[in-house]
Amino acid sequence: MHTFLSSFKNEKLLRQALTHRSYVNENPGAGEHNERLEFLGDAVLNFLSGEYLYRRHPEKGEDELTRRRSALVDEKQLAKFAIEVGLDLRMRLGKGAIRDGGYQNPNLLSSTFEAVIGAYYLDKNHEIEKVREIVEPLFDSVPEQIVVFRSNVDSKNRFQEWVQRNVGTTPPTYKTTQIGGLSHAPEFKAEVYVEDKKYGEATGKNKKEAEKAAAEDALATLKAKGLL
Repeated sequence: MHTFLSSFKNEKLLRQALTHRSYVNENPGAGEHNERLEFLGDAVLNFLSGEYLYRRHPEKGEDELTRRRSALVDEKQLAKFAIEVGLDLRMRLGKGAIRDGGYQNPNLLSSTFEAVIGAYYLDKNHEIEKVREIVEPLFDSVPEQIVVFRSNVDSKNRFQEWVQRNVGTTPPTYKTTQIGGLSHAPEFKAEVYVEDKKYGEATGKNKKEAEKAAAEDALATLKAKGLL
């Protein structure tokens, strides 16, 4: 799978993509680090993963597609892709980063993967199809249930992270009750609170779905108020 690395025409571009800031700090003559390429690769991956999911799931709406895209290109998943294509063995890291376990660090792995994708896009004269040929098999390799699970927990995690950053250490609490529906198709209502203040509410076919939707409602409210 990592054979695409050997197809780079511009070796200098690949070397830059593999070079972390810590390496440049310790080796001033090493050239540029990979952060600009990481920025570009992130944009390319967001487009390709969004387009991939749009084609694969014509029945899904915007919110579900957005959650799935987040799950498909999150740090944990990109780090796995990086290892799959052999980047863990080729990253150029400073000695301090290596001592701290940099070759196994999900953040460094995912960032390097993004940088290499950005570099590959440039190396192939901005031909997005060339990059698609590389990343779609990786997307295909992610089990559907993993993407669904991550997308389900994503909104609750994101809301909890916002609370910890902006309110305090007390985690959100969910009050969930069955409000009706048929015995084989019940309906639940969930309300999410932080320190007795309600931030969102929603309904769902089960407790998990209702709580996830309540977290999404809270996030949407925060976004509308300019707090997110």
